[in-house]
Amino acid sequence: MIKAVFFDLFQTLARYEPPREELQARALGDFGIKVAPETLRRPLAVADEYIYEEIARSSLSQRSKEEQMAVWVGYESRLLAEAGIEVDKQVILGLLDKMRGFDTHMVLYDDVLPALTDLKGRGIRLGLISNFDQDITALFEKLGLSPLLEVVVTSLDAGYNKPHPEIFETALQRAGVDAAEAAYVGDQYQVDVLGANSVGMKGILLDRHGYYPAMTGSPRLQSLAQVVEYL
Repeated sequence: MIKAVFFDLFQTLARYEPPREELQARALGDFGIKVAPETLRRPLAVADEYIYEEIARSSLSQRSKEEQMAVWVGYESRLLAEAGIEVDKQVILGLLDKMRGFDTHMVLYDDVLPALTDLKGRGIRLGLISNFDQDITALFEKLGLSPLLEVVVTSLDAGYNKPHPEIFETALQRAGVDAAEAAYVGDQYQVDVLGANSVGMKGILLDRHGYYPAMTGSPRLQSLAQVVEYL
């Protein structure tokens, strides 16, 4: 019986506003490259996989500025390659500079509060496991998540990044549940689903845009409203 459900944060519970694809399209437009924002959603997901794998190896905050820049250049390069856009490194650096200059903030997906409220009403403990390496207390208050998520574990707290087992085990200990009694919902198969499965939790893939139809080894949802069906 599942007694606790943990969630990833970015691209699972929250996203950037304005959406990243709109900002990326705007930045490309400044370099004379016209592209429809919606065509960049899948390339962004591919680039996200790369950045999460890098963070899993070592938090960006623990790397030198040069190493951090190399990672972001790799991120942008993968995004553009997936979108079929060829540019030189100077343009990539210019795009990164423009993206840093945009004013953005985090907002919840529309399905988050209804889903979490429903689960909490069923007596299920809720929590967060995130590779965020900063204090997110203020962000949680702003998003209205503090009353709903009882256990919050970040890589800053645990000293480990997903998919390392220690960060999942820390969350289980704080929630007071066994791994077999817990599920974890995230948007990345390798980092989130397999990471949770490795410690005995039930990994659930949130595939909001249907990018991973071949991922059949675990539950695959397109909305958080479906979580309760797999508990």
